[in-house]
Amino acid sequence: MLEYFSNRPVVTVLRLNGVIGGRGTLRPGLSAAGLAPLIKRAFAPKRLAAVALRVNSPGGSPVQSALIAAAIRRAAARRGVPVLAFCEDAAASGGYWLALAGDEIFADANSIVGSIGVVYAGFGFTGLLEKLGIERRLRVSGAAKGMLDPFQPEKPEDLERLAAIQRAIHDDFIREVRDRRGKRLKGEDSEVFSGAFWHGRRALDLGLIDGLGQIDTTVRARFGDGVVLRPVNPSGRSWPFRLVPFGRGAREGAASPDRLADAVVASIEERLAWARLGL
Repeated sequence: MLEYFSNRPVVTVLRLNGVIGGRGTLRPGLSAAGLAPLIKRAFAPKRLAAVALRVNSPGGSPVQSALIAAAIRRAAARRGVPVLAFCEDAAASGGYWLALAGDEIFADANSIVGSIGVVYAGFGFTGLLEKLGIERRLRVSGAAKGMLDPFQPEKPEDLERLAAIQRAIHDDFIREVRDRRGKRLKGEDSEVFSGAFWHGRRALDLGLIDGLGQIDTTVRARFGDGVVLRPVNPSGRSWPFRLVPFGRGAREGAASPDRLADAVVASIEERLAWARLGL
């Protein structure tokens, strides 16, 4: 409690951990709406010297990535304080987009960094229903409404439309990297924007990060040993306690089978996102 009455500089620590975007009711992912109160609290202290971001994400929704990063930059501009981003296990794809909210980006030598690209993944079950004796009935209004239906053969026009969307998102991602990193980028475009990811040392060579370092040592070297590192923690119960059916949650089916199944599916999807990076 004494830290609140001292003149020591404060660096708040905002943790951005997990897949970006909606992951289900019981396993929510990172979103601009969900992080808004935490971002506000991160930039609130009177003796604020900087905000540190702990980024640990394999990516996810490009929209939420952009919204979260923009919200952090707006708050930084209002307070006039620097933002330092620290990549943990991974800052890949949308996770790297979040790291771009930092004025400087640091990583461990073995962090996974990059993956500046766009991916679409799905399954094709063409012929499966026929083998099972099941008739597929799909009625649409709009020629493209049934686009990429997994039970129908892929159509060239659908693939062209998907590729155009991916190119547009990729171009926005590239623009954000260039705007935020500027002349610090050192690699060739064909490598940096290929969608590949690298370990921390190579990311430093390419100019994707500014240095190798961990949050405690880097912040203390920057602001002195007297600096106060203050984590910004979410209020309320953590998600395991939301599984317990009591009070209003019980009446609304907080632990109902469909919500638990939703949490299981979200957990599998999150595990696959991390596995793509070998983590």
